[in-house]
Amino acid sequence: MTTDRPTLLHLDASPSRFADSVSRRLTALFADAWRERHGTGGYRHRDLTADPVPLTGAAYAALGQRVERHGTVPLDKVAELAVDAEEEREWALTLPLIGELLAADTVLIGTPMYNLSVPAAMKAWIDRVTFPGAYTDPASGEKLLGRTRVVVVTARGGSYGPGSPREGMDFQLPYLRAYFGGLGVDGERLRLVNADLTRAADIPALAGFQEFAAVSLAAATAEVTALAEAGSRV
Repeated sequence: MTTDRPTLLHLDASPSRFADSVSRRLTALFADAWRERHGTGGYRHRDLTADPVPLTGAAYAALGQRVERHGTVPLDKVAELAVDAEEEREWALTLPLIGELLAADTVLIGTPMYNLSVPAAMKAWIDRVTFPGAYTDPASGEKLLGRTRVVVVTARGGSYGPGSPREGMDFQLPYLRAYFGGLGVDGERLRLVNADLTRAADIPALAGFQEFAAVSLAAATAEVTALAEAGSRV
């Protein structure tokens, strides 16, 4: 959703400290360049590990299912469908996060691979903001995130590319691509940047792959830099 003032929603999901996190360092590179160009007024950073999004509960599911039975409900009318304090609480936790996502014309996400997919902190945010009908205009049916630019930076300790022993076990990148596509983000405005073998320097079994790790990190750094310099263009 575009606005007159450029806006960036920056999410980090790595539990590692900045110095130890490739995904945090890469998203910081993008965010620094963005703030240099646009200032800090439209910038919002959410650390999903330091400030975790609460897991959705039964009341969230009940409210979401009720909303679905009513069709596409405007966000400012959802609270009227809550039947008790727990559903009201779930919606109060949810609406601000949806508002942040809808307000951003660029969304920047940094996430490591955990157990072949995204970490729990990332999944909690995804589950919370994915409320029925939130990203569809009730009047026109327009996908509200159709013009939103999404840059996802992923980091994996090993390698999951063609020819690797774990080829076919990557459930992170395909999941994120399908998820944002399902929300209505245009495929041409979604960019996934990946750094592989980020643990090659400290895991003995991966020591022979440090050169490949350096190449992968350099390529990811260059891509993030280019995307940051592209401004609002894809």
